[in-house]
This record gives sequence, structure tokens and C-alpha cells, in this order.
Amino acid sequence: MNKTNRSAAKLFYFQIVTFDQIDTNMSTIVKKSYPVTGLHCASCAANVERRLKSQPGVVNATVNYADSSAWVEFAPGTVKSADLKSAVQSIGYDLLTDEEAQAEQDEIRRSEYRKLKFNTIGSSLLALPVVIIAMFFMDIPYAAPIMMALATPVVAWFGRGFFINAFKQFKHGQANMDTLVALSTGISWLFSTFNTIFPHVLHIEGQHPPVYFEASAVVIAFILLGRMLEERAKSNASSAIKKLIALQPKTVWLIHPDGHETEIPIVRVKVGNRLLVKPGDRIPVDGELFSGSSFIDESTITGESMPVEKTAGDRVFAGTMNQKGSFVFTARQVGGDTLLAQIIRMVRESQGSKAPVQKTVDKIAGIFVPVVIGIALLTFAVWMLFGGEEALTHALLAAVSVLVIACPCALGLATPTAIMVGMGKGAENGILVKDAESLELAHKVNAVVLDKTGTLTLGKPVVTGAVWYVAEAERPRFSEMLAAIESRSEHPLAGAVIEFLKDDGSHQTNMGKMENAGNVEKFESITGRGVVARLNGAEYLAGNASLLGEHGVTLPAGALSQMELWQSESRTVLCFARGTELLALFGIADQIRENSADAVRALYHRGIEVYLLTGDNPQTAAAIAHQAGIKQYRGAMMPDDKARFIRELQTAGKVVAMAGDGINDSQALAQADVSIAMGHGSDIAMDVAKMTLGRPDLRLIVKAIRLSELTVHTIRQNLFWAFIYNLIGIPVAAGILYPIWGFMLSPMIAGAAMALSSVSVVSNSLRLKTRKL
Repeated sequence: MNKTNRSAAKLFYFQIVTFDQIDTNMSTIVKKSYPVTGLHCASCAANVERRLKSQPGVVNATVNYADSSAWVEFAPGTVKSADLKSAVQSIGYDLLTDEEAQAEQDEIRRSEYRKLKFNTIGSSLLALPVVIIAMFFMDIPYAAPIMMALATPVVAWFGRGFFINAFKQFKHGQANMDTLVALSTGISWLFSTFNTIFPHVLHIEGQHPPVYFEASAVVIAFILLGRMLEERAKSNASSAIKKLIALQPKTVWLIHPDGHETEIPIVRVKVGNRLLVKPGDRIPVDGELFSGSSFIDESTITGESMPVEKTAGDRVFAGTMNQKGSFVFTARQVGGDTLLAQIIRMVRESQGSKAPVQKTVDKIAGIFVPVVIGIALLTFAVWMLFGGEEALTHALLAAVSVLVIACPCALGLATPTAIMVGMGKGAENGILVKDAESLELAHKVNAVVLDKTGTLTLGKPVVTGAVWYVAEAERPRFSEMLAAIESRSEHPLAGAVIEFLKDDGSHQTNMGKMENAGNVEKFESITGRGVVARLNGAEYLAGNASLLGEHGVTLPAGALSQMELWQSESRTVLCFARGTELLALFGIADQIRENSADAVRALYHRGIEVYLLTGDNPQTAAAIAHQAGIKQYRGAMMPDDKARFIRELQTAGKVVAMAGDGINDSQALAQADVSIAMGHGSDIAMDVAKMTLGRPDLRLIVKAIRLSELTVHTIRQNLFWAFIYNLIGIPVAAGILYPIWGFMLSPMIAGAAMALSSVSVVSNSLRLKTRKL
């Protein structure tokens, strides 16, 4: 890492629970992060944020709905954590302030999910027979009492949270989706219960007053199901952070000045400490190699699949994996200054910046609820004044009809049903969608950023070309010699050569003897050059051009130009020689996927800009970009460079999709508007990303965009009909047609209209299944 990047990295910090910050004005301002429990929607987070900001002594507060946390800056002499906790509790939520808050939050989340799952299953089991009776068996004896017995536990027990939260919102003059659900289901249940117990009070023209137990039970069951699915998605999102944290070991081996070793917790590591890393261990902090050498898998940082050879003086990074040898390194960045800590922090911030889809619905509900209540009250008042002899009966029926017909079913189902069908359609085509927002947003994408290794390419080195300078008959024997030598090499390219020789059909019959061909009398690995081996009395070389030059190998005609050609294409050249005679050249590279170029052309055809970002060198980036047909590319990109580049595109007004497969891509994936992981990639990339491609085919990105277009179009149709339904249904329910035609909409017809609107929304969503991507 260069000096500029090292300085930038020091500006970043990572803190799970709390940290203190001293203000430059000599007054102490404490900034703490508290887990928050009880958040059900975006407006819940907004309510908590407003409540915290209103407390004396609080400088600023930000509530993150994605991971249920609150960052609060406050003066501890004016307000205490306990005061903040009490303020949040007063509006129905809770703030965890003790040292074990993170663990407690995880347990509370698990407990709440179990409770939500129980309530969802219980309400669904009771709501189903209520719906069946209401639709087909209303004429059976005691139909209304049976429905009341089944619906009452749904409203009073399984759905009690809606009423509790709505009351707390009401106390502070606020309304959200809970308010709408509580009002519609509560009024339906109360009205139906009254008519069941006192059937003759609202008796009109010889008909028994209707009951609407099914409306209250079904609405609660549906919304509980939606919240359970949302809670599970949030839990999956937070697991990415936990897996990133797990990349850092808990303990390290400290080398004391006198040479003895001690195992200590990682939190005790200080800059300047010398640490021992053994084979198979993860590197604990950023530092500089002091002694020893090894190959290190740096895919967590660079994304490149080939391990990197490290010797004294080379930089190493936290979270990367040591492979072969042991070494000692000097700690240079620890704690929140490491690159891994930077990645974790950026993932947390980027995930938290995304507003869930429900935020829009809650905003609508915040306006819709008081409007509906006002119309119902106005309806009641008008009928009381002008209703004549049966003013009270008509007033009650009309007011209840308004509240019943304004039930949030159609509005609440408009988006989730389309999203649900869209997700199913995506799964059928190998596109796994975890986040509704990404599915809604993908159709707006006008810039796609692609990682190279494992995304655009296969992600492993393979021999892409071979030129032999020996007779055809001698090739099998020399192939056996080369395989015997490479089988003893620890270099990552050795495996690619062996695999190529095994698959080379011209001498396949001898492959069983390859790794044991002859007697390897001497084997020497030369750092940065290759290997020298003595086999059957002859000296063999396998390495780069520098190794050949040091041993005076003569290059036959055309060999130098072949090497230069491969190097210009960013292929690694492996030379194989015996004594001073060149036997063969092998070009090794990471191959582009067969369908990548087609996917890039399809994206350009849609007017979408395509960018290639890779941690590999600029020459390799240029070569791969040329093969894929990508016009804009950048090499030598660190994880924060990729995320910064995406932010620059977003600042320029682009809606950015990012596709990657490695841990190093997680920061950029979290920053992107639409994040896409390759299904064969790391678990962390798939956890951070909101879409996962079930097979390594970038053409699925184009299909995902098409799927988003169809889904959003369906959502807009659903919302249009849901609002039209309310715009027409509410005035009719209030009795606007009575003075003209003498028509009075009964609550029973209002309930049927409400059900019909829900069916129409669901049916329209199901049409998505028939569309082609």
C-alpha cells in the first residue's frame, strides 16, 4: 500500500459497541452506538431518531434500521445513557446500554423472531377457517359466534403488538402502518362482535347486520407474515458483518525481544510488536514481513485468486491467509486502522444507508390514516345531522363502512405480492433476490461495475498456450520430467502446469507416471525466478526468463517474440529448459468466461456503461477488458478504491450495479445501489449482496434488469388500482350516492369490495409468472 493509502486508512475506525471522542473545543462529547430493539419499519427508526434528537444534551443522533442500531453524540454531563434509554422506551422501543449489549441484542432478535414466527403461524391457522366460513358457510348455525371465537385470539393475542404500538404512536401524535392496521382490524372486530352479541340493535329491513371477522384476522396474518420475512432478511444482512469480523483471529503469537513466544489476545497487539504467523493461520493485523517467506492468499483484499509470494520487507494485511511457510512480521496498523477494519466499517455504513421499501408505504400511511379517520368522523356527523329517523344506524354503518373499505389490504399487498412473484420468477431463471429494494431499483441501473477474478474470468490460473521446441516423439518424456519437477514446487502456477499436462491428449497414456518420472536428485527453489532440479543426471530449469538468462539458455528462433506476445497479453510465461537448451514455453493466465463478452454487449445495447475494476495490474486489466469488450477499466484497485469509484459514479448521478465474488468486493457491493454476487463466490460476498446469480453467467445481470422492469411495472399497476379503489370506494361507503339514487353501501358490501381489491392486486401480480425475461 502506498503512503497516501496508509494515511487514508488511519482515518477510519471500527467500533462494534461504543467509542469516545473528545471535542476540540475542550468540552467532552461522547459518541456511542446503542443496539435498538422493537423497530418494525422505517418510520419506527425515524421516530426513535426524532425522540433521541429532542433530548437535552444530544448533539446528533442517527438510527440505522438495517442493523437496528443508534449512533448518538451527546454531552454526558447533561444527559446519561439511562435517560436516552427511558426516552426511547417511552415510545415503545428499547435502547440497550450495558457492556453486553451486542450479545443481548442478538439474543433479543432471535427471541423476537421466534415470537413473530409463532404469532404468524398461530394467526394463519385461525384466520383460514374464518375465511372459509365467511365465504361458503355463513348460513350454518352459529356461524358468527364461531368466527368470533376464532378471530378474537388473532386480534387480541397474536396481533396485540399492532394495538400497543399504535397507542404509543398516538400518545406522541404520530401514525404509521401499525396505526392503520390497528384501526381497520380493531373497528372491524368491534363492529362484528357488537353485531354478534346484540344482533337486533342495528337490524335493518329484516336483515341481520353483517360481521367482518375475516377481514381483521386475515389482515393481521398477512402483515405478520411480511414482517417475519423482513426480519429474516435483516438477520441475513447482519451475518455478513459477523463473518468479516471472524476473519480476524482472536489471539496472536508475540515474539519477545529475547526470542521466546507468547500467545496473547489480539486487542493487546501494539504497533511495533513482532508477531509469528504459522502455516494455515490468518494474519491478525497489517504489517511488514521481518523474517521468513511464504505464499499468502490475499483474495480478501485484492480479490486475486493466485497466492502472492512474500519475503522480508513486503507488506501483509489482516484477514489474509498464510499458506506454506512460517514468518515473523512487524505490526504497523492495528485495531481500527487495518484494511479489514476499514472494509467492515464501510460495509456497515453502506448497508445502513439503504432505506427499505416499507418507508414509502409508511409515509403514505402517515397521511392516509388521519384522512380516513377524518372522513369516517365527518360521515358519522353528516348522517347524524341529516339521517332522519334512523340517523344513528345509518351513521354507524356508514362510518364503519368507510373504515372497513379503507382497510390496508390492497395498499399493503400491492408491493409485496409483486415482489414475491418477481423473486420467484428470478429464482426460476437463476437469479436469487434477497432484497426487495434492489429488485425495484435494478431497472434504473445505468452503470455496471464488474470485478475481474471469478466474475468476468474463471478465477484460477490455467495454461492458455504452449509451444514446444523438441520433436513430437520426445514431448511425452519431457512432459513427465516437467510434471515430476512441478509436483515438488509450492508455486501456485505449478498446479496449472500439471493440470495442463494431464489434460494434454497427445501424451495422455503416460500421465499415470508423470509425478514419479525419474529420480529428482536435486531441487532448489529460487525466489522470484523459479526452480532448478537435477533429474536422471541432467539439470532442468522451470521458471521465468531471468532464470534462463542466469544459466545461459539459448533461445531458438521465434521464442523471444512468443514470450513478448504473451507478456503483452498479460500472461505469465513459464520457461522449461534442460541445461542450456529451451524445451518449451507455457503461457498462463486467468481465462475469461465464455459468456462474459455476450453479457457486456447486451449491457451496452441497453445503454448501460460497463466498468472493469480489479486488484490485478493495469496491463492484465487492459487485456481482460479488451477480450470482454469493456471500454473502461482500472487496475491495482484496493477494496476502498473500488468503493470510492462507485461513490464517484453515484455522485455523478449514476445508478450503479456491482457484480463480484470475493471478500474484497464486499465493501464495493455494500456501496452499490444494486449488489450482485456470483453464486460460487465467498459467503461474505453473497451475504452482503442483495442478488446472487445461481450460475456463473453474467447474462443473468441483463435478465435481472428486465425482471426489475416487469416487477416495477406491476407494482405501479397495483398501487394505481389500490388508490383508485380507495378514491371511489370511500366516498361511496360514506353515502355520497344516497341523495342521488338512494343507494347505501352496507359494511358487508364494503368488506366484499375490500376483498375484491386484494384479489385483483394478487391476480395482477401473478401475471408476472407468464412474462419472458
